[in-house]
Amino acid sequence: MPAASECATAASRRFTGVSQNRSLERGLEILRAFKPGTDLLGNGDLAERTGLSAATVSRLTQTLVTSGFLEHDRRARAYRLAAPVLSLGHAMHASSPVLRAATPLMREVSVKQRLNVGLASADRADMVYLESIRYNRKASLRTIVAGQRVPIELTSLGRAYLATLDAAMRDALLDQIRQGYRSATWKPIRADIDSAIAKVAARGYCVASWQPGVVALSTPLRPLGGPAMALNISLTTDDAPSAVAQRHAPHLLALKAGIEHELESQHPA
Repeated sequence: MPAASECATAASRRFTGVSQNRSLERGLEILRAFKPGTDLLGNGDLAERTGLSAATVSRLTQTLVTSGFLEHDRRARAYRLAAPVLSLGHAMHASSPVLRAATPLMREVSVKQRLNVGLASADRADMVYLESIRYNRKASLRTIVAGQRVPIELTSLGRAYLATLDAAMRDALLDQIRQGYRSATWKPIRADIDSAIAKVAARGYCVASWQPGVVALSTPLRPLGGPAMALNISLTTDDAPSAVAQRHAPHLLALKAGIEHELESQHPA
């Protein structure tokens, strides 16, 4: 996985291009620096993660505290995300026409076929879950939730999304991701990505098993002419990925067709 210093370098490069509002862009980079499992970040941590200067970070964190998007812990001399950030996520989730159409159908498939079902969208080098329905009666084992990130290059979700990009865009994104890997490690990953893209073109879906004992199938979804997403089903199993695909690919593709039909009926041409 890319190191924090490499991510910071990539962030620094983003600020050298043309931007309509560099201050806003930099402020958003501060918010992006907070990840699950990270409670508090000081100005030094934020500077390292974003590639911004210490003076710039200090100015931006003060503004974000004043606007209510960060809380300042005086004792720790650090910051945490504040409630309005969560409110924005809730607003996006509640107002999405795609989720309104997809979620009931995803839940139906999850219960009927005893599968995990997810819908994700790309954000830089990650796929972000927009909805995640875990088929497990034990809440403690439902570990994937909306808002969680997974790597594009390793997951079936990410590889299905990559299949929607033209070659130039795909190569540019993969070149950025590749910088976080050693050459010997990256070579088989890239081969798996190319194979997955070919399978999406031929069959409409791809398969990956990047976590031990978990097999996932994903297919691209481009709702209402908007940004491409990826839809997946997954399960914990000792079966070979090919056997899982043979058994469950029809369920995934039927779910995709159902979501597309529902979206079309809600927004007729």
